[in-house]
Amino acid sequence: HGIVAQSYSWRGIMPTLADQGFRAIAPDWIGHGFSDKPDKRDFAYTPDAFVEALSQFVDALGLEKFHLVAQGFMGTAGIQYALRHPQRVDRLVMVNAPISPTAKLPWKLRQFAIPLAGDMLTQDPLLVDRTLEGGGPYQVDDADLDVYRRPFLTTSSSGRSLMMTVKRMNLTEVATEIHQGLASWDHPTLVVWGLSDPWLPVEIAQDSVDLLANGQLERLDQVGHYAQEDWAEKVGMAIDGFLRQMTV
Repeated sequence: HGIVAQSYSWRGIMPTLADQGFRAIAPDWIGHGFSDKPDKRDFAYTPDAFVEALSQFVDALGLEKFHLVAQGFMGTAGIQYALRHPQRVDRLVMVNAPISPTAKLPWKLRQFAIPLAGDMLTQDPLLVDRTLEGGGPYQVDDADLDVYRRPFLTTSSSGRSLMMTVKRMNLTEVATEIHQGLASWDHPTLVVWGLSDPWLPVEIAQDSVDLLANGQLERLDQVGHYAQEDWAEKVGMAIDGFLRQMTV
């Protein structure tokens, strides 16, 4: 899931996959959603720390080989995991993620890391509304926003974890690693892209697909950055079709 989002964003996708016989698992990243939010002294909130946390999560579940779906600016950790552990990941799906060095963190997210201002911004639960709705063409239902806001209403550590995540994101370095890694990645890969994303243009997706030995691009009209939140049916059909196509 992406920044300020959580595993709840996959609620419209998981039943589609489960109906086709897939075991679907959607965790919250450490420091986000309803996962623990350790102090920065206990968890580094760096890209490598998130990759290692995912690795430990996968090992704890006993998953030998699996398909991985990663979305948004936090999805980079999932993609890095796949590139560093190719023997564990069968198929890869990337959804509106910064997978090119040309990708930039938008001001709406970058401001969370500004000293003092970031401290205040990340303690405001309404940042969820502004960010989720700022990433696409739709309003999010109030009932769903209530779920996304809840961690920020429950503990101030949610805001502190968000601030540290953005502050230590190292996006250019991470996106460069991903871009270079995709050039030698030969696993079946689907890039799903909401064309109404105001932060990441589709050219980023096309450039990355051009690098892939076994990749395809699915463009989705009227879908924004938080694609699975904007139009779960479209995203679910794309992912399901890709996974079933590759099993034939």
